[in-house]
Amino acid sequence: MKFDIIIIGSGPGGYVAAIRASQLGKNVAIVERENLGGICLNWGCIPTKALLKSAQVFDYINHAKDYGIKVAAPKADFPGMIKRSRSVADGMSKGVNFLMKKNKITVIDGEGRIARGNKVVVTDSKKKKKEYDADQIIVATGGRAKELPHIKIDGKKVIGYREAMSLPKQPKSMVVIGAGAIGVEFAYFYNAIGTKVTVVEYMEQGLLPREDKDVSKEITKVMKKAGIEVMANASVESVDSSGKSCQVIVKSRKDGKEEKITCDVVLSATGVEPNTSNIGLEEVGVKTDKGLIIVDEYYQTNVKGIYAIGDVTPGPALAHVASAEGIICVEKIAGHNPEPIDYNNIPSCTYCNPEVASVGYTEQAAKDAGYEIKIGKFPFSASGKASASGAKEGFVKIIYDAKYGELLGAHLVGANVTEMIAEIVTSRKLETTGHEILKAVHPHPTMSEAIMEATAAAYGEVIHL
Repeated sequence: MKFDIIIIGSGPGGYVAAIRASQLGKNVAIVERENLGGICLNWGCIPTKALLKSAQVFDYINHAKDYGIKVAAPKADFPGMIKRSRSVADGMSKGVNFLMKKNKITVIDGEGRIARGNKVVVTDSKKKKKEYDADQIIVATGGRAKELPHIKIDGKKVIGYREAMSLPKQPKSMVVIGAGAIGVEFAYFYNAIGTKVTVVEYMEQGLLPREDKDVSKEITKVMKKAGIEVMANASVESVDSSGKSCQVIVKSRKDGKEEKITCDVVLSATGVEPNTSNIGLEEVGVKTDKGLIIVDEYYQTNVKGIYAIGDVTPGPALAHVASAEGIICVEKIAGHNPEPIDYNNIPSCTYCNPEVASVGYTEQAAKDAGYEIKIGKFPFSASGKASASGAKEGFVKIIYDAKYGELLGAHLVGANVTEMIAEIVTSRKLETTGHEILKAVHPHPTMSEAIMEATAAAYGEVIHL
């Protein structure tokens, strides 16, 4: 069978690229070895957010008296939370299946492998192989949980993010290795429903160490207050899971002292690695670097007719990045002239409580880039909407170029800030200045007022602080 475009992988990069290609008149096939929607819809973005919502509701009920409501003592139904999460994921996957049919995209079940001559060989569940031809091939096979060489994931006592959202019963205690977005989100979820959680982070800064230092400091303080133990500037030396419990040896990078922690489960949340093995890249000569596929600004590899998008490329391993890359890739293939992505204007979101969202330069990165900067910071404790909502934790920190007023970056901690960050992303895209944001009337009372107030603080005009 012959197609204009064959896409290997149906995650948020693959299926979005397939739909856009179909809209542009291309005959498209998509190859998927598991469920449509990939990791994001089935085992990542969507089901984790369903779990986090359950934890947030449970937390609200536990604090109902703060809102003048009397309720009986609640109890977390862990299997019920898992069931709801899987139900949400299944619904989203069915939605992608509907979109494939609506856009007349051929779905090929099986494991795809690139072969010479712009061919894709698909092996189905019965080990039968079938060959397909394409003018263009897009690799969108995503990533998987990174496994530390000395700590093997067994799926039972030492788990990755996939097992963390489908455990048969709630663990009484858990050690999370890694304090990036995945580690912090699961730490929040399990702590909120009563699991004793310890987070071990290799870097000194604390939780979310790649965020602005003020953000990392704030979220570390909030999570510690919630009962999560944070061990920063430390490394997990070994995990002994041979007994009934796990014995975790943690070593301080500051003084070399070791501590043993006993827990039910260890969650390895040290990032993701690309799914680029055994898909034929070597045979056709596609260049890679540390497992990542090297592409140009339109996602063309060094081999004509073969492209790559999403987590298999060197860009940020985020669903919205993969989707944007997929659209740009197929628009270029179709003869359009899309604008390449500005990777310095990609928002990053962490869905713990309070949430974290950021985009652009951190304070230190702006200084390192040679900018003279103005910084404004507005705490939600001074926000009327935050006080009314009972969500006074966190702040908006915004960074401007002192000379021209360019919006360099923003860093938010607080309720619903993952929704608020879009204002900053759009403003940066439109090259909006600090003065323009300051003079754009924001509705009251809202959390988003804090963006205007932080801008006012940067320019010495803050009213409510």
